[in-house]
Amino acid sequence: MKKQWPVRALSRALSSSTSSSTTRSCSTTTSFPLKHVTKSNFDSALSSLSDHVRAADFVAIDLEMTGVTSAPWRDSFEFDRFDVRYLKVKDSAEKFAVVQFGVCPFRWDPLKLSFVAHPHNFFIFPRQELPFGCPANEFLCQTTSLDFLAKYQFDFNACIHEGVSYLSREQESEALKHANLLYKDGLSDEWHSLKEARDTPVVNVVDVLFSERMKNRLSEWRGGLLRETNGGSEIRGSLNGSEQQFQTVFFKMRPAVSLNGFTSHQLRLIQLVVKKHFKDLTYLSVSGENSSQQLVVYVDSESDKRLLMKEVKDEQCKQQELKIKAAVGFRHVIDLLSSEKKLIVGHNCFLDIAHIYSKFLGPLPLTGEEFASSVNKYFPYIIDTKILLNSNNVLQHWMKKSSTSLSSAFAVLCPQMALGTKSSYLPFQSRVKVEVEVDDMRSSNWNSGAKHEAGYDAFMTGCIFAQACSHLGIDFKLHSPSENLAHNEKIQKHINCLYLSWINGDIINLSTGNRTSESFSSNNHKMRHAKICFEHVVLIWGFQSKLKAREIRECITKVLGPISVTSVYHVDETAVFVLFSKAELVSKFLVLKESLERSNDPISVLHPLAKLLEGGNTRASSYETYKEICSSPISKVLFADQAEAVGIKWKTKLVETKVEATKNHHVGNSMNPDSGSAQETNNRKVNKVTIDSSFNQLSQNEIVDSYYSSKDVQQLRTSNL
Repeated sequence: MKKQWPVRALSRALSSSTSSSTTRSCSTTTSFPLKHVTKSNFDSALSSLSDHVRAADFVAIDLEMTGVTSAPWRDSFEFDRFDVRYLKVKDSAEKFAVVQFGVCPFRWDPLKLSFVAHPHNFFIFPRQELPFGCPANEFLCQTTSLDFLAKYQFDFNACIHEGVSYLSREQESEALKHANLLYKDGLSDEWHSLKEARDTPVVNVVDVLFSERMKNRLSEWRGGLLRETNGGSEIRGSLNGSEQQFQTVFFKMRPAVSLNGFTSHQLRLIQLVVKKHFKDLTYLSVSGENSSQQLVVYVDSESDKRLLMKEVKDEQCKQQELKIKAAVGFRHVIDLLSSEKKLIVGHNCFLDIAHIYSKFLGPLPLTGEEFASSVNKYFPYIIDTKILLNSNNVLQHWMKKSSTSLSSAFAVLCPQMALGTKSSYLPFQSRVKVEVEVDDMRSSNWNSGAKHEAGYDAFMTGCIFAQACSHLGIDFKLHSPSENLAHNEKIQKHINCLYLSWINGDIINLSTGNRTSESFSSNNHKMRHAKICFEHVVLIWGFQSKLKAREIRECITKVLGPISVTSVYHVDETAVFVLFSKAELVSKFLVLKESLERSNDPISVLHPLAKLLEGGNTRASSYETYKEICSSPISKVLFADQAEAVGIKWKTKLVETKVEATKNHHVGNSMNPDSGSAQETNNRKVNKVTIDSSFNQLSQNEIVDSYYSSKDVQQLRTSNL
């Protein structure tokens, strides 16, 4: 399996590396003009990016992550149903981190008849910026993903030490709520003082002596204040020469003693002394930018004390709110893209959008439909260039049915930029010119950039989109700056359609939340796999790992017939999907499996299915159990261990098919025509039935029949299901 490293261990390992420098964000070895952004130049970069985004016709994005799948069985399979595929994407976005974010606004220049791109490469890292309200961030790392990033010279030091941190909208909201509760009226003792202080008696001799000494010193200081008020000597700057520990200061226009050099235990004792012996003194612990200040402040009256508390509380609240706003960090970029409602362009970007939602908005919804509806509120116009590449015969002709990966598409559609040449002998010439501008320096000549660097990949994505639009018939020479490109009729039908699964060709429409087919794609684009009827699927796991798919098929077809099994697909070495040719065969197989496991006679031992059941740990169920397991946040390496960790203990679970429900309904009515609505309701249900001791097993004769039947399987009695 791909190893997973805790982020703290990763940080320690990479921070000691001498192979790269944290200054890479300011300079780069490639001659491609790319603006690298870290926390040191984030504010200025955000300001200029805001202007570019507002003027842009579209904005291309790309993300680099620390991993894709948290377990091998969470990879994308052809047996992934629409809702299960979303759960796998959700798991990936929740478990892995985004370490680099590419943002590249593209603006059409009508004077030079070219697009002007402004590529930005943000290093981001989910650093803990707030001391309260938000738990420390944790994420997984796949060694294959880290090795991939290292292969393309990713600067891990720049990411960890200089990456821009962030808060999601929900994290910001929770932090603000926490701050407001912390400084709530009526809880003054919990916000202005050390929480550990209590009215407990001091019995330790050392503590008693210290408390008495503090009482005397504070009495002396207070007496000096009163004498000065009555026309006596001036307030002394210290108490009895203790300049380091006691210093007279003014706080909120009130005389106060600043306490320095005391331990936390001693401060608690001083706080108790003030509370017990001095009604006109109050103890305050005031937080500053980098440290807290411990004070004993003189107040004229109870009303003056309440006023002081309110002033301090309001100031502390304001400071905490400012800290929270400052911790928002990179999310300001996401808020900018959302507020401007620009056309967002990505390449095979469903996982990217899921990461954006999870990291910068809030927890991902439970279903793909809910996710689509919510995303559409924040980003109403998203387009996937991989969709465009498969939607047009001309584009497919130029791609020559080659890989539609980002680098391949860029090499085919934008050869001059990919090769860093302006040769006229290239077989394909880009129709749309693109220039690059970084920090007011504009260029049309550069060498190719570093692939799999998010900023450059975003640039490639935008260039591919511009060329694809040209081939779809969009003439940018006629394009008006006031025209919203997302409303162009030639690409409008592709807006918000993203590949949920490239393997299955599943497309989700973010505008409706519905799954769509590739009806708009070219007829030349063939689906790799036929559509799967998931009611025909049985999930089997926990069998002996030595069993191959061919052997599992043979075990089943010897009993249910040679054409009973359409295919057997390995989830991993501990689990398989078995696709049956008919829905009723699912029930037959599950009932027979359970009956064999309950029987200890010689016939059961010699039965063809005995090989599959060897070891006594084989589990089986319908596809719905697979969805249940995928929805769990747990990610064990092996699927069989995952199922056990999720809490699935039974050996066989059957989902009654609609066909059987209908058949049982007719049988029930013919036997009891006056059964009424209750019987009708029960027969109409499609229930999950766990086979337990009350379930009718097959008779000995039926097991024998199944042993000898290889073509015509006896009708198994499932009337009680």
